[in-house]
Amino acid sequence: MEILLWRHAEAEAGEPDEGRVLTAKGIRQAQKMARWLERNQPSRCRILVSPTVRTVQTAQALERKFKICSEIAPDATPQALLAAANWPDAKEPVLLVGHQPTLGQAAALILTGTVQDWTVRKANVWWLARRERDGGDIDTILKAVVSPELVMK
Repeated sequence: MEILLWRHAEAEAGEPDEGRVLTAKGIRQAQKMARWLERNQPSRCRILVSPTVRTVQTAQALERKFKICSEIAPDATPQALLAAANWPDAKEPVLLVGHQPTLGQAAALILTGTVQDWTVRKANVWWLARRERDGGDIDTILKAVVSPELVMK
């Protein structure tokens, strides 16, 4: 099982929170990360997106089909986010486009078994995987953390 956690790109301030749109910088961030994801993410990857405008705009940069998922809205728990992804039992990789602090808490829960307040910066992708080793042991690994500043044009 592989799970990719993508925090939405930079958004304008304002109310209501659900209607905030990406800034010009946020659009560039989303496009850069989408290019990186296109080159690197698994070909069969289910994409689940929070119902906010900024997460939908971030996901649209991928130009792939995705599903709006209320279980990963801004007020979601890390447990609800992982349940929506069917972690760790999903048969195919999943990309979640969501929010802080839930994404950071979910990453901590996956890697340490406890909810902790880790920071996933805007537009960053964290890629985690579970693998069965010889002998049946299961390892959970952090495959990558990628920031739009590190992505080449």
